[in-house]
Amino acid sequence: MLCHKLSVLENPLFCKGLPFSLQRIEAITTKVKYMEIVSIERKTFEAMVTKFDRFVSRMDAICHRHGEKKMSEWMDNQDVCRMLNISPRTLQTLRDNGTLAYSQINHKVFYRPEDVLRIVKPVGNKRATKSI
Repeated sequence: MLCHKLSVLENPLFCKGLPFSLQRIEAITTKVKYMEIVSIERKTFEAMVTKFDRFVSRMDAICHRHGEKKMSEWMDNQDVCRMLNISPRTLQTLRDNGTLAYSQINHKVFYRPEDVLRIVKPVGNKRATKSI
């Protein structure tokens, strides 16, 4: 891999009529405006593209295989409380005692709809026995 950099003296924006200190400042301020060019062999580039394509294919396969786990299908605390007609504290108890499975991402709790539907009857039965 080769890097091509223009030295201060080879910089086309280098003004030969200015004092060196001003020329250096000019070269430094113009450095931000230009990119560094990196040259690689065609064979190396093609190998990188092939590896990247293989990586993309693997990621597509993983996403396709786990496609059913889209975030739009997950429920949050508010959704579950409304669906089960329970308070947030009751929901916390269901999580704590292992009745309801959940996943947590950055302090936010998510539930799979099938897990929530599985406990609809047990929660309803507890409510019915309490009201008797």
